[in-house]
Amino acid sequence: MSAVRAADFPAQATLRPMREDDLDAVMRIEDAAYPFPWTRGIFRDCMRAGYPMWVQERDGGIAGYGVLSIAADEAHVLNLCTASGNEGHGLGQRMLQALLRIARAGGAQRVYLEVRPSNPRAITLYDRSGFNEIGRRPRYYPAANHGREDAIVMAMELLVGDIEKMPPL
Repeated sequence: MSAVRAADFPAQATLRPMREDDLDAVMRIEDAAYPFPWTRGIFRDCMRAGYPMWVQERDGGIAGYGVLSIAADEAHVLNLCTASGNEGHGLGQRMLQALLRIARAGGAQRVYLEVRPSNPRAITLYDRSGFNEIGRRPRYYPAANHGREDAIVMAMELLVGDIEKMPPL
């Protein structure tokens, strides 16, 4: 697929499929963003499995990424991250919209995700995008001091016409 240029992205950010040679930059972002980051091996496994994986480029570097899985009529947002210093510019929202479009094009009728209760910024993004809390996974995430943190499970129905109402990428 070709890169998608979003005219309203700050500094002309572009979306394109993630490549193996993006992993060094993706890992720097992942390691800086999370106390318990994904490993390079997890990203590679997702690539090998053929999951839709996208990056956003801005000012010559990667400003964020998203990973999605699609099976049958369901999709799962596995990872969505914006690089430090790029928050607050709508990049996370644009990446999420792109993943939702990809999910719908892949036949998904609903999309799921998990998010930490300690991540209010992400929860707000998902709420604004139409996701609803449908449950909790107790002790799902690792936490500091060998603790565990619940996951909020959220879902969104991909109704015909909803994706088309989203602003263009």
